[in-house]
Amino acid sequence: MNILYCGDSHMKPGLLISILSLLKETHEPLAIYILTAAMQSDTRQFEPLTVKTVAELDAIVKQANPASCVTRIDVTALVAAEPLTANRNTIFTPCCMLRLYADQVAQLPDKLLYLDTDVICRLNCQPFYHQDIREIELAGVLDHYGRWFFHQSWRHFDYMNSGMLLLNLKVIRRTGLFARCRELCRTEEMFMPDQSAINRLVTRKRLLPRRYNEQRRLKANTVFQHFTTSFRLFPWLHTLTVKPWQVEDVHRKLKLHEYDDILTDYQKLIVTL
Repeated sequence: MNILYCGDSHMKPGLLISILSLLKETHEPLAIYILTAAMQSDTRQFEPLTVKTVAELDAIVKQANPASCVTRIDVTALVAAEPLTANRNTIFTPCCMLRLYADQVAQLPDKLLYLDTDVICRLNCQPFYHQDIREIELAGVLDHYGRWFFHQSWRHFDYMNSGMLLLNLKVIRRTGLFARCRELCRTEEMFMPDQSAINRLVTRKRLLPRRYNEQRRLKANTVFQHFTTSFRLFPWLHTLTVKPWQVEDVHRKLKLHEYDDILTDYQKLIVTL
């Protein structure tokens, strides 16, 4: 299985937890690719994930399966050559847009499972990964809240969450999807820019059942749980954001103990990364 993550040096906690969950639930070699870069907004500086951290992650996955590997790809030069100018200062980190450079990285394979670092694999995802996507650009799941507010067609829900995407880079390179997304992010400021660009411009997609990117509450058939911001009604209307590496809040606020074995391993290993 080919897995793709993107981010800067702050991605370590989520990256480790997400990888540990894949190791637990999959039983084939994992080729994990990490796109990282030095990036800058007007107020923030982002540094690449270090070589040392990736070496430690590579050692961890090889303990589970010697055929697995973790590869770091620094795309700083690509970002500098084609900066996504209009969205560099949004409330969302510009690192989320790094996935849009994947088509320019020759060493990436044609098929990739992209995951945000706040996504945990809960059940075996091998059958999901191995579905036939030869004729589409990507496959994803509807955004839990965004589907109500953002539409390309008013006849049905079609707005996908970009935190879990099954990518066909071969087709994406041919159609120029990511190239057009980068141009849109360069010229037009958007809410959730990379997700908005993908939804606006993708023409060949497959919508998948909710269990493959559960963004609200854990269910018995959940394959991937995505720890997104949610709205809660009681005791008052408010938003709640809890990430997997906020272990105490996962227990106290979400009342969730599903991943305690993974989180225990995470707390032991994070000190070495």
